[in-house]
Amino acid sequence: MIVWLKDKDSLNRVVVTKTYKIGNKNISFESGRLALFATGSVVIQDEVGNFLLTTCGIGNRKDGDFFPLTVEFQEKFYATGKIGGNRFMKREWRPSEASILNSRMIDRPIRPMFPKGTRTDTQIISSIMSSSGLSDFGWYGITGASLSVMLAGVTEFEGPVAWVRIASDEAGNFIFDPTFEQIASAHLDLTVAGTLDAITMVESQGSEVSNELMVRAFEYAHSIVKTLCQAQLDFVEEYKQIHALPTVTLTVGSIDEDIQSMVQSVITEEDIRLVYGLGKLEFHDAMHDLVDQVGEKLGYDKESNTPKMGDIADSVKWVIQDHMRKTILETQTRLDGRRCDEVRPVRASAPILPRAHGSTLFERGVTQVLSVATLGGPGDIQLVDDMFDENTKRYIHHYNFPPFSVGEVKPLRGVGRREVGHGRLAEKALEPVLPKQVDFPYMMRVVSETTTCNGSSSMASVCGSTMALMDAWVPISAMVAWVAMGMIYDETTGRYEILADIQAQEDFLGDMDFKVARTDKGITALQMDCKIAGLSMQVITEVFAKSVDATGYIMGEMRKCMSVPRSELSPYAPFLLSVFVPEEKMREVIGKGGETIQGIEKEYGVEVNLEDSGTCTITAKDQVSGKAALDFIKNILKDIEVGDIYDGKIVKILDTVGAIVEIARGKEGMVHISKFWVKERIDNVNTVAKVGEIIKVKVYSVDKEKGRIGLEKIVEIL
Repeated sequence: MIVWLKDKDSLNRVVVTKTYKIGNKNISFESGRLALFATGSVVIQDEVGNFLLTTCGIGNRKDGDFFPLTVEFQEKFYATGKIGGNRFMKREWRPSEASILNSRMIDRPIRPMFPKGTRTDTQIISSIMSSSGLSDFGWYGITGASLSVMLAGVTEFEGPVAWVRIASDEAGNFIFDPTFEQIASAHLDLTVAGTLDAITMVESQGSEVSNELMVRAFEYAHSIVKTLCQAQLDFVEEYKQIHALPTVTLTVGSIDEDIQSMVQSVITEEDIRLVYGLGKLEFHDAMHDLVDQVGEKLGYDKESNTPKMGDIADSVKWVIQDHMRKTILETQTRLDGRRCDEVRPVRASAPILPRAHGSTLFERGVTQVLSVATLGGPGDIQLVDDMFDENTKRYIHHYNFPPFSVGEVKPLRGVGRREVGHGRLAEKALEPVLPKQVDFPYMMRVVSETTTCNGSSSMASVCGSTMALMDAWVPISAMVAWVAMGMIYDETTGRYEILADIQAQEDFLGDMDFKVARTDKGITALQMDCKIAGLSMQVITEVFAKSVDATGYIMGEMRKCMSVPRSELSPYAPFLLSVFVPEEKMREVIGKGGETIQGIEKEYGVEVNLEDSGTCTITAKDQVSGKAALDFIKNILKDIEVGDIYDGKIVKILDTVGAIVEIARGKEGMVHISKFWVKERIDNVNTVAKVGEIIKVKVYSVDKEKGRIGLEKIVEIL
């Protein structure tokens, strides 16, 4: 066997490992043992068995006008000792929803750390290979991504950047790196990404959290972010003492300054004003027309592409963006003429779909989203089989963004990462106000169809979903409204303006997209991304304060359509009833081999679901059959007492003794021949009764030790 020299040498390589105190945890960084061909790689692990490998691969220049960065987060079933997969496919296949969300969470804060105009193919893969199962170690993926990029020798990278997850109770006691159990009972679940100087990304879910508590949580999270960032810098220096970093130079496109100067000279104030106040489609069409006009003025030659049309387009965008920023900062007037704190007109209509259980059309400016709520029984609850144990979801929000909503024509390729992310975000916003299962046993699904979009469609889906649930009779504890806050920032002067309810152009040309979901009492969800180096606590505090008025206005408009949930269930929705079954009665309700439950389902056309907790839920097509099945089960649960009256079914006749009568499933008593109360003495029961006959009987004796029930027929006197 031939072994290459390099392979021989690799066995003697030096592995660099260092442990850091992060919060109350000991976290270790390691590089040089795994993924030797990756441009940069790092293992992050802790003391309880979590092990995360993250790699950075730097490729070649890619043609195009975007940064070709791909981020993948992988869950390995073996990490928790599971075989995983379905019955036929015993391996990881399509990424789970959690994997997709983690990939987005890594991508969003790492992408702005690369220079604008980067065109080098870059790939980050983060794989959780061992997990304690106690907590979500995946949030270390952004720290691993940042550190692997620096170990790859990318000097243009503006990191380090790190990400932390904290939980808080209502009093503001913070827990760093909480367990799943702690998250489930937390008042606030917050993830924050940032640099040594500022916060760059946020995502959270909370039970109507106050502005004050949220600001304190941000400050606490950022203190740990800074510790993680400093640890990365220290580790890189330690690594460099032993190994030389790769030499990587990114391909970064930039606007030709000469062309930019020429574009500025030919674009007039009138040209710029023409793109103001336009809708999303009209804006982009006007931008294309302006680029063509500028190209014509500069003598653009199509055959030689001189001057480069891409540079002309970038320069036109820069001029428009610069003018917009100066206008907003100097006059506090936006592209569409609104004030900085002004929200677009809002309108809600419900119901919309005649057969849906609940539906609402929510409109914010041109943006319109149709949200549709569907109710189901316990059998419809979703099972989530991920890297950890099987879980269930009784509330699901799905967000759809078809191409016609933005005037595009392209193939439908299934649900993308954006749709998954927006759907989960809306779930987070609504979950804190949903009724508990014991009070409302329905499974709930809301689908938000974006029919027209001029920005903030995900926000409109939250408002629409709130009202669709109310239209479907769901007793939510509070209305939830959501607004997207933006910002224009001047790096030279430090001046900025906060914008309420940003539209598509302001998202495209602005510096921040800060989504805030609120009830009247507090915040239920957040999501923030920014295109600048990060946000100060001053800006964040101001965003929270200004979002109160914005969401207050939106909720006021929502209440004009509907202020409380509908008083009646839709006739097309399933009818659910529930009853508690004590442990000692479960066998009676189930029956031998499940025959009792199966009999109830067949007789009344219902679905019966009995949980180990004792909750028994009946799903029926209508109230009549549902209540009949419920009464049947209540009869089984009810202890037979003297004086009780039943409509019983004769199941057996003992000729000279009496008749056996079933008064409830599994419960029988006997009407003695003397207890039929006929005028004349009878010698054979067959003369006054027959099998299958329904008779009204009364309990006159109960022998619980022997299990005997004495019945007498009730004779109605006309």
